[in-house]
Amino acid sequence: MPLVSLDNTITIAISVSDRHASAQWYYDKLGFELVYHADEAGWSELQTKTEGVTLGLGEQTKPTPGNAVPVFGVADIVTARKDLESAGVEFDGETEVIEGMVSTATFFDPDRNALMLAQDLTSEG
Repeated sequence: MPLVSLDNTITIAISVSDRHASAQWYYDKLGFELVYHADEAGWSELQTKTEGVTLGLGEQTKPTPGNAVPVFGVADIVTARKDLESAGVEFDGETEVIEGMVSTATFFDPDRNALMLAQDLTSEG
């Protein structure tokens, strides 16, 4: 039985130097539709052609190619993190919250590949 109950969504996060230009490139070349730009957070999301899979573009001054991070959706990030930590899973710092948008927590697999949990906060009022 798994420790965490994941949603049926995944976001693949990559770093880019210009989110707006990259979003246009993914639209023009692959047909990914823009979901939104969150300029205050340096983040954009695009809907891929696969249901439940989005591409997240994180703006970085110097992006590092090959750094994709799978982001798994959860309904309750506090409980999910606690359960994983109780099982010895290492997290990278504190859970980050962008009010009204998302709460995220980065953790590592045994080979130190970065993975992330995300709780959608857009429907909370």
